[in-house]
Amino acid sequence: MTRQSSKGKCSFCGGSFAKAAMARHLKACNARAEGNDELAAKGSARRTIFHLQVQGLYQPMYWMHIEIPENATLKDLDDFLRETWLECCGHLSSFEIEGRTFISEKMEPGDRSMRIALGKAIAPGTKFEHIYDFGTSTELSLKVLSSREGLARGKSVMVLARNDPPDIRCQSCGKPATAVCCQCIYEGTGWVCEECAAKHECGEDMLLPVVNSPRVGMCGYTGTPYE
Repeated sequence: MTRQSSKGKCSFCGGSFAKAAMARHLKACNARAEGNDELAAKGSARRTIFHLQVQGLYQPMYWMHIEIPENATLKDLDDFLRETWLECCGHLSSFEIEGRTFISEKMEPGDRSMRIALGKAIAPGTKFEHIYDFGTSTELSLKVLSSREGLARGKSVMVLARNDPPDIRCQSCGKPATAVCCQCIYEGTGWVCEECAAKHECGEDMLLPVVNSPRVGMCGYTGTPYE
């Protein structure tokens, strides 16, 4: 798949911005500020809240900006990433943070659990990685862009912005791709439209739906197909 410029939509004002401009927009977005004021009026608990940028380590056209409070755990963040982008077969996952590994299920003595509050594991400027599935791995890059004192609803994650689905075309006819071959994708090929899928040489049973996720085409991941 050809590397392409990436845009996304602000969850507050609905505006469309380039990936490189989104962080700046979120700092200045009036609709976001108004939403925070409304939350304050409802008397939610005050916490340190982290602003994270998340993207595919090798597929940076897939990205999100999220906020998550300091009392949420790495497991809460892992659960969110699984639900939003990754979960297919209940694979293990881990975070790699400044030389420390935190794993979703402790396998050996000394393994670190994800049940640690984010406030004890990360801080503004921290860069770290998430790996889902140690066989057919999907790797994410995360960075804490900033933190603020604000009001949060429990430990929930808020999506501030997310990339628009990349414009991926069928390699046979140029129409929008609806499926990808889970074998050919490792060679950067195998993107097909609905009509050309029936003619794909690896067989239709090797095809997975095109979804807006860095795990597209991997293992048994189906996500949510987009039009």
